[in-house]
Amino acid sequence: MPGVPAWARRAAAAVVWVALPSGLWRVAVVLGVPLGLGQAEYDSMLVPGWGLLGLPLLSLLQEGLAWLTLGLVRSWGEVWPRWLPFLGGRPVPVWAEVGPAAFGAMACSVYGVLLLWTTAHAEMDIARWGKWLLDLCYVPMIAWGPLLAAVTVHYYRRRTRAGRHTGPARS
Repeated sequence: MPGVPAWARRAAAAVVWVALPSGLWRVAVVLGVPLGLGQAEYDSMLVPGWGLLGLPLLSLLQEGLAWLTLGLVRSWGEVWPRWLPFLGGRPVPVWAEVGPAAFGAMACSVYGVLLLWTTAHAEMDIARWGKWLLDLCYVPMIAWGPLLAAVTVHYYRRRTRAGRHTGPARS
């Protein structure tokens, strides 16, 4: 995409990658992969039970939201896809991207702070190696908020710099 620096493309792609390990960890729980968890932890995740549906759906939702970050550095974040009725081919208003992305960056940043606090203070029924694995899978999520914020600010500046237009960036 013209006008998008390499750092912004890498930061947007990094969001997808930092969200992936925790989603895979939840899928592993559902598949019964040994993760060092005690029964109390499975009970709190409703596994077996509704957690068998909820955990994979949460993983899909999380990864789907992470993928939306790519719209801030790709053409489909500037022009609605042609297959969309009434909107197809029209420019995406800047606020339609920046508003949700800024809210997402704030929410992910708050989540990251809470994750750090919980990781440091939680009493879990988990083996030591399981705790290391859990941390390895969840700690990358801390970067989601700052990465999304950086890409969102760049998107806003790129889309509004040339004569304050709201259409696709000009090269």
